[in-house]
Amino acid sequence: MITTLLDRWQFGVTTVYHFLFVPLTIGLALLVAIMQTIAYLRHDEDWDRASRFFGQIFLIGFIMGVVTGIVEEFQFGMNWSNYSVFVGNIFGAPLAIEGLLAFFMESTFIGLWIFGRDKLPARLHLATIWIVSFGTILSAFFILVANAWMQHPVGYTIVDHKALLTNFWVVLANSTVWAEFIHTVLAAFVTGGMFLLGVAAWKMLQGHDSAAFQKVARLAAVFTLVCVIGTVISGDVQARLMDQQQPMKMAAAEAQYTTQAGASFSVLTMWNLSGQPIFQLRIPHLLSLISDFSWDAAVPGIHQLQAAESRRYGAGNYTPIVWVTYWSFRLMVGLGFLMLAVAGWAVWLARRRRLQRSRWFLRVAVLSIAAPFLANTFGWLFTEVGRQPWVVEDLMKTAQAISPNVGLASVALTLGGFTALYTVLGVIDAMLVLRFARRPLVDADESAGSGHEPSLVY
Repeated sequence: MITTLLDRWQFGVTTVYHFLFVPLTIGLALLVAIMQTIAYLRHDEDWDRASRFFGQIFLIGFIMGVVTGIVEEFQFGMNWSNYSVFVGNIFGAPLAIEGLLAFFMESTFIGLWIFGRDKLPARLHLATIWIVSFGTILSAFFILVANAWMQHPVGYTIVDHKALLTNFWVVLANSTVWAEFIHTVLAAFVTGGMFLLGVAAWKMLQGHDSAAFQKVARLAAVFTLVCVIGTVISGDVQARLMDQQQPMKMAAAEAQYTTQAGASFSVLTMWNLSGQPIFQLRIPHLLSLISDFSWDAAVPGIHQLQAAESRRYGAGNYTPIVWVTYWSFRLMVGLGFLMLAVAGWAVWLARRRRLQRSRWFLRVAVLSIAAPFLANTFGWLFTEVGRQPWVVEDLMKTAQAISPNVGLASVALTLGGFTALYTVLGVIDAMLVLRFARRPLVDADESAGSGHEPSLVY
């Protein structure tokens, strides 16, 4: 039991850390491509310098994402060998496509983008960053194909206690894939947009390149507002799908303990140390309205779902840690609406040409850089913790998935090692991003001169 818990902690630490960089690089790749496109079409030096500036930060995130992603892949063979044997025939195709097509596409065209600015025609050089952006999105898609299969398995058969792929196109057409993909990629775009807006606000507070960063902030504000709205809508669609496919997860997310027609919505629930609810503040009928647009729709409860799963799968606890699922879901949603407010405020100020003069907003925008990273983290905690005790929904429990010959001491040692290593990498990454974010916008010729540090990009 303790070994399984430490295995989960190790995979959780490496995954959450890796996912700090994934959405940032997906979002920044697209935004750098947009800025470089504007510079190309308008022959605008400010946009060209901005694309170079944020391109360097994108590269730092990309490198860190690659390094931490490789370690995450090792987890499957290190601590989760039973899981790897069970899902290997399913996961082989999407993960191979991600590695051989999407990742190699990103890597190849990033090289052309870095070293080809003065060697490739401007139009062809612009195409390379758009291909990089497409590659990051394609890579996310095939990773999410694998993850969505864990949430809602389709296109398989069980032979000798292994899941064997029967129809790859059914796996790709999985409704969970498309709901999860759209929501995750839009959230990544929000991450890039909020980062762009926050850095631009920080530079304007310092009085650096104010005119150029005003342009960047206006772009980031509109881009983020559109993407946050899309993320909220796609999140609602995904939640309705989970009501059908993972009702226990959604019951835990709402602290809905008993099946009820005209179910009330939990505004606040508190638990004691044993995990039992001791206080609930609820709004009558609101959960039924949200979940099914009906005043008296029946919403399944945790106790009834637990009884049903016990009858179907045998005795056991099929309820996730309710307070973790409940609060991670609410923090994710709450941070989403916070970002919606910040982006809307930015657009409102930009339309009145007061963006650079509102120091209150600029300070809030800088602090809001953390919001999408926290929202992404809480979103994945909700997705994965809320599925417990299943590692593959209805097919394989987490306790059955670990490596049988990896003992407690080994897991504890590697967990401590990874945590220490990732802490060091986190400090290095933060220092690098801050170092490059502090630099002013400069032309390519100036950055190559002796008066400035060499650029990561050009």
